[in-house]
Amino acid sequence: MKKEPFLQVSKRRNKARWQERLLIRFIALILALIVCGAVIVALVKMNPVDVYKAIWDGAMGSERRLWQTIRDTMVLLCISIGLAPAFKMKFWNIGAEGQILIGGACSAAVMIYAGDKMPTGLLLIVMFVASALGGMIWGMIPAVFKANWNTNETLFTLMLNYVAMQVVTYCIVFWENPKGSNTVGIINQATKGGWLPELFGQKYGWNVVIVLVLTVGMFIYLKYCKQGYEIAVVGESENTARYAGIQVKKVIVRTMAISGAICGIAGFVIVSGASHTISTATAGGRGFTAIIVAWLSKFNTFIMVTGFLCHNFAKRTIQNTDALDNCFLNKNYQYTHCIHLLFLCTLYSVVDKEFCTDQEKQNDSQKNIGSILIQSILCCDLYGTLVHKYDAKGNCNHNKCIKLGKPCDNDRSKSTTACCCSRNRMT
Repeated sequence: MKKEPFLQVSKRRNKARWQERLLIRFIALILALIVCGAVIVALVKMNPVDVYKAIWDGAMGSERRLWQTIRDTMVLLCISIGLAPAFKMKFWNIGAEGQILIGGACSAAVMIYAGDKMPTGLLLIVMFVASALGGMIWGMIPAVFKANWNTNETLFTLMLNYVAMQVVTYCIVFWENPKGSNTVGIINQATKGGWLPELFGQKYGWNVVIVLVLTVGMFIYLKYCKQGYEIAVVGESENTARYAGIQVKKVIVRTMAISGAICGIAGFVIVSGASHTISTATAGGRGFTAIIVAWLSKFNTFIMVTGFLCHNFAKRTIQNTDALDNCFLNKNYQYTHCIHLLFLCTLYSVVDKEFCTDQEKQNDSQKNIGSILIQSILCCDLYGTLVHKYDAKGNCNHNKCIKLGKPCDNDRSKSTTACCCSRNRMT
C-alpha cells in the first residue's frame, strides 16, 4: 500500500484574467435565466420571454419607472456600502435597519425643528452630519461591547434594531401630524425645507451623486488605504493582527463607526431624498436585503451596483400594476418571488465556485454562514409576502386588500373596485 507523502507541493493555479472572470459571470447569468425560464414553464405554462419582457417593462418601461428603480438601487447600495467594511472584518453587522432608522430620525428631527430657521444648503449639511453621527453612535455601541467583552455582535446588532424602532415610535408621539394620526406625515410639504433639490432636472439626482461618491470612496478605502488593510487582517485572524502590531479593539470600534455612519447616511437619503417622512417602516427591510448583495459581491462596491439593479428589476415589476396585468405576475405573485430567489441563488452557487482562485476561496464555515444568511432572509421575505397578500388557497386576502373601505373582488370580469387583485388598482 502506497503511503501518502507528508508534504505535497503543487503549482498554484494562475489567477483568472479579467476576460475569463467576465465570461464566467456572463455564463452564470445565462444559466440563471435558463433555470428561471424552466421554472416559469413548469409552474405557470407561460413563455419565459414574455415574462422577462414584463420584468424589463416594470423596471425600465418609462422614465418614471427608470428613476424609481435608480432611487431604490441607490438606497440599497448605500446600505450595502456601509455593511461592507464590517463584514470584511468578520463583524456580522445585522443592525443596519436600526442604524438607518436612527439616521432617518435625526434627519427628520432637524427638518422639523430647524426646517424654517436655516437656509436650504446649511440645513441639508446639518441633516447629513446629524444622520451620520446618529448611525455612528448606534453602530459603535455593539462594537465597544465586542471589543472589550467579546459579546455576540450578531445578536447585539439584531436586538438594537428593535430598540431603534421603539425610539422612532417614541419620537412619532411628539411629531405626529395631524394630531391623533399616529404618523408624522410629509414633513415640510409646503416649504420643502430639508428636501434634496432636483439636480439637472432629476428629482433623485442628488441621491445618485451622494451614493456614487460613497461607492468610489469605500472602494479606495478598503483596497488601497492602510486602514482597509487592517480591516482585512483583523477579519482573517485577530491573533495575526495583534502580532503585526495592529490595535484590534481600535480597528473594531473604528470600522463599526464608519459602517454605522454610512447606514445613517442611507437614512438621510431616504428621508430627505425620497419619502420625506419617518416611521418604523422607513428602513423597510432594506438592511437585510443589503446583506445579500454585499455577500454575493464579495464586498466589492462596484459589483454591488449590478447586484442591486438585478434585485430591483424584479421588485419594481411586482410593484408596477401595468406590468403585473400584462403577465402572470399579478395572480401568481408568489411565483415571482420564487423565481427571484432562484435567480439569486443560481448566481451565487455558480459564480462563487468558479471565479475565485484556490487562495481566495472561503473556508467551509464562512460559506455556511453566508448560505444561512441568504436563505433565511430570502425565505422570510417570501413568507411575509404570501401571508400579507394571499390566503391558504392562493386567493387575494380581502382583509389586507381593502382600499378606502371598498371590498375587493377576485373576479376581474365583475370587479370595478380598487384592490391589489383588480385591474384598476388604486394607488
